[in-house]
Amino acid sequence: MQTQTARVQRFRDARRDPALVVLEGFHALKHALRFGAEVVEAIAGDLDALRALAGGLAPDQLDRMLSLAEPVAAEVVAATATTPPPTGVMAIARRPAFSLPDLLDDPRPAPVVLLEDPRNLGNLGACVRVAAAADAAGLLTVAGHDPWHPDAVRGAAGLHFALPVARVEAPLLDGDRPLLAVDPDGDVLRVGDLPPRAVLAFGSERAGLSDALLARADARVRIPMRDGVSSLNLATSVAAVLFAWRLAV
Repeated sequence: MQTQTARVQRFRDARRDPALVVLEGFHALKHALRFGAEVVEAIAGDLDALRALAGGLAPDQLDRMLSLAEPVAAEVVAATATTPPPTGVMAIARRPAFSLPDLLDDPRPAPVVLLEDPRNLGNLGACVRVAAAADAAGLLTVAGHDPWHPDAVRGAAGLHFALPVARVEAPLLDGDRPLLAVDPDGDVLRVGDLPPRAVLAFGSERAGLSDALLARADARVRIPMRDGVSSLNLATSVAAVLFAWRLAV
């Protein structure tokens, strides 16, 4: 009992440790491992179920998962998670090192996604997932939630490890990348319009971008939409703009 209690406490402590992240569910662990995460502890409520999942969905990570995961009772999994994952898989990993200058100096044409004051952790995670799928250079947040919160990592299915993800201060964004604000008053966005290495700034659905960030933008663009539709979900907006870039590459 003491061992189980200590294990549950380690997961609870990891949620408050800025050097660690809790991975909830099979897919979060799968993607974390696939993109180089350093996993320090993993548990599974059913090793046979984990073997079947990994064999069907991540055979490239099957041996690694089985070597890492320690079998535990279902109640231990439930005690380590805010919302116990149906797959019964949990893990603790180290957050990767992050360098803002290195990200901004990345010579590739890929854009950086900037989210100003994101409010919903699941939606924030979905933005990370979209950014990873589009092969964006990175995703940054200003104010709002920690993008490495376990709920955001769950929403991203662990794809935080596929690209740089961090919360930064706005003054640190100065550099040679053009800043484009996604704003309802901007010019209509068309495939091929985005300049290389742009920072694409998105505000929350309700508040939009702040006046301060809009004033710093080099240009404003808007997603063309049917009349009468007032806005899109944040992750949907990020997907629309990123793939307008991706389709032109």
